[in-house]
Amino acid sequence: MNVSKVEGLIRELLVEIGEDPDREGLANTPARMAKAFSFLTSGYRQDLESLINGACFSQETSSMIIVRDIEVYSLCEHHMLPFFGRCHIGYIPRGTIFGISKLARLVDMYARRLQIQERLTEQIAYAIQNTIRADGVGVMIEARHLCMMMRGVEKQNSMMVTSSLLGGFRSNPSTRMEFLSLIGRPIVQAG
Repeated sequence: MNVSKVEGLIRELLVEIGEDPDREGLANTPARMAKAFSFLTSGYRQDLESLINGACFSQETSSMIIVRDIEVYSLCEHHMLPFFGRCHIGYIPRGTIFGISKLARLVDMYARRLQIQERLTEQIAYAIQNTIRADGVGVMIEARHLCMMMRGVEKQNSMMVTSSLLGGFRSNPSTRMEFLSLIGRPIVQAG
């Protein structure tokens, strides 16, 4: 990212909305915003292989592994406003497991891009599936979107929930129910 160019664009934006970019409170805002956007979009400058960096380990287990309540902070690609919440990941390994911190880093890598929650959920699930060839993967994200809360319909208590279920999590209802139970979400029976 060209930080000095972004600073110039933010300075222009301040002028266009009727502000004085030279006033005391805004004098350093272009530099601060450029630095913030560099961090908030750092996922574009990361790749999965470097992120994982060999932190997959042989382990013979067929038990479900769950990491829940991973904080998620991202920017909506439609309005570039934040959405934030929790990501829950479950997978059934096939001889290979992730180092636990890599799952959180994986969430951050995809979240630190302009996103929609639906795509973010799928990207995380497929990255896990494609990296370790798990027997099943489940990813659920629950998030609040400021583009819906502070503008537009202005609904303060709404929560968007998305899920991606692959392999056994999709084909086996009992595996899916176990995942939902272990992440602490209600299981709704059909019928």
